Amino acid sequence: MLYNTLRQYEYLVAVAELRSLTEAARRLNVSQPSLSVAITRIEERLGTRLFLRRKGAPVEITPQGHRLLGRIRELLLLAEGIERSSDSPAPFVLGCFEDLAPLQLAKALDHLRGRFAEVSFEGAEGRFSDLAAALDEGRVDLAISYDVGFGARFERRVLKTILPVAFLAPDHPLARNATITLQELAAHPLIFFSEELSEGFMTTLFEAMRLSPTVGHRVRSLEMMRSLAAHGAGIGISYSAPPSSLCYDGRPVATVPISTSDAATEIALIWQRLRDADPAFLEIVAALETCLA
Repeated sequence: MLYNTLRQYEYLVAVAELRSLTEAARRLNVSQPSLSVAITRIEERLGTRLFLRRKGAPVEITPQGHRLLGRIRELLLLAEGIERSSDSPAPFVLGCFEDLAPLQLAKALDHLRGRFAEVSFEGAEGRFSDLAAALDEGRVDLAISYDVGFGARFERRVLKTILPVAFLAPDHPLARNATITLQELAAHPLIFFSEELSEGFMTTLFEAMRLSPTVGHRVRSLEMMRSLAAHGAGIGISYSAPPSSLCYDGRPVATVPISTSDAATEIALIWQRLRDADPAFLEIVAALETCLA
């Protein structure tokens, strides 16, 4: 339970800045005796002396007072920021799966800013679990992502259905294939993304086909996957395929489409079902469908 109000904390800051109960009372538009009583009660509740008050002398701040006043100022700034933010509309945050972001996010934001000039738009990148949590907590309004790990509480509009690709060293025997199957891949060491939802999705996919692949490496980024594959450390599997055939270190990497139809997944616009009651929100969804389809 909170015993001290923000107004009372403002009393403390005023006294600390002016070093005078009389001047602080004048600034706060309260009587000096009332301010003195309030300060005493606050000190009693906090269990420490914040000020040394002597008749005819400036108010002095105790060492403990200095420490607490720093935290009190931070609290008042936070409260002020909350009130200011309520006076102006929050930006619309468009999230995007990290591997898709370089291909989709800038184009989508540019389209939205041109279509809805009265709305402020921001972009945010994340992995599957990051985006799901951000949507739940209201930190992201709408996400562009592969539909992996998003439960029934989310609504979605499918943009396209895609198959994954395999990344291989150019001299790998399978690199010359026009396409490749999951059955062929399962016989070789593979490179998976380390995120739980991503790896779980791929593991379930192989298990459904009664395949038991060997995972040689787990990575956090698409370019790390491509680099390891280019150096012969395994075969990477991803639903994102950058147009370049070179890794960051200049090493060439082969990209071969995976033809197994069961591996198909969707790129979708994903949002909380509660947003369906907002016509302005659904208008933004429709605009993105047109832009990204």
